[in-house]
Amino acid sequence: MPQYQAVKGARDIFPEESAQWKYVEEVVHTVASLYGFSEIRVPVFEYTELFQRGIGSTTDIVGKEMFSFLPDPNGRSITLRPEMTAGVMRAALQKSLLSTAPLHKLYYIGELFRKERPQAGRQRQFSQFGAELLGVSSPAAVAEVITLMMQVFQSLGLRGLKLRINSLGDKDDRHRYREALKSYFLPFQEMLDDSSKERLEKNPLRILDSKNPAIKEIVAGAPRLYDYLSPSSVEDFEKVLFYLAERGIAYDIDHLLVRGLDYYCHTAFEVTSSELGAQDAIGGGGRYDGLSRELGSSTDVPAAGFAAGMERVLLTMEKQGLLAALTPHGPVAYVVIQQQELEDHGMQVAWRLRKAGIRTEIDLAGRSMKAQMRDANRMRAAWALFIGAAEVTTGLYTLKNLVTSEQSTLSLEAVLELLQEPASGELQK
Repeated sequence: MPQYQAVKGARDIFPEESAQWKYVEEVVHTVASLYGFSEIRVPVFEYTELFQRGIGSTTDIVGKEMFSFLPDPNGRSITLRPEMTAGVMRAALQKSLLSTAPLHKLYYIGELFRKERPQAGRQRQFSQFGAELLGVSSPAAVAEVITLMMQVFQSLGLRGLKLRINSLGDKDDRHRYREALKSYFLPFQEMLDDSSKERLEKNPLRILDSKNPAIKEIVAGAPRLYDYLSPSSVEDFEKVLFYLAERGIAYDIDHLLVRGLDYYCHTAFEVTSSELGAQDAIGGGGRYDGLSRELGSSTDVPAAGFAAGMERVLLTMEKQGLLAALTPHGPVAYVVIQQQELEDHGMQVAWRLRKAGIRTEIDLAGRSMKAQMRDANRMRAAWALFIGAAEVTTGLYTLKNLVTSEQSTLSLEAVLELLQEPASGELQK
């Protein structure tokens, strides 16, 4: 029989690491609730045309990176989601959410799939958390989304992050800018790589995203989008910057930060970490008022949002020593059975403890008392509760504090009262 391994680009997450993921997720849930965002969960697959319209047929994601297949009886292609925003907007339109309230604040944590070359912080199956604010697209709404994102990062203890921000202006601004870019790049056409030549015809803004060092040198002299903004677009952007400065959120204006699709507008932003090397982005987002029309709506749905990569956040935390500072919770109590014939009684006691909300472990392998104590210490249990003949006879149990080594003899009711504590997460600092 062959020894099976995980598919390339997918990885197993074992309990200790899973506890770290849960810690990050709990921070996301907590901070999102502070801002009044509610969780949404959308399907892991959608009809392929949703992403073709929502991401753009000329993008690398749609052209090269999607996992698509044809299980639909009507022959419609289905795709494992490569991003979340299109699915969230589709759900909002399908449910007519904005007819029930003028504003909806939604956040998510979910698995995504892209056919990328696997590397650190970049897998073919990966996770993101993010938020979408639907119904309002204003400087205040953008500042709300950015502040939420930055508070999550701050709550996780991340240091040295850089927030890059730019304005894409409105549709007319970008039209003027595209024409200026075409005029600028045309004399360099023979020096452009194949990808940039294609982008020059279809969407010259995307040349600014090129990672090719030779193209970056050409891009360095390109006109700035900011110089083509209308006065109202400049005012909009400066209001966002005012809100960020008022909240003590540092930023760098990056005139090369763009989004290539027409439904993006005004503010775009990205957060990077120097810990991650070339692939340094851990999150980003912006305004996308025109996405709803791309997905079939008769009107624009004002919207702003962000997404952040879980793997990249955790990798940054690891490099900054933040995961080492997190200690998994051990059991509160370890029930130690002194004689094997008392196992049934021990199991009943463990059940009583767990029913009372006390994290409890008990040996299921019939090991010696010495081996059980080693197990309790390995798990960092706080207390050992001994089950011996005397305890069964008298109903009084020996309870040992595994930190101080102090022992007490108590009834089970007294043990329950002493050890009961509010439910807690998987990790503690």
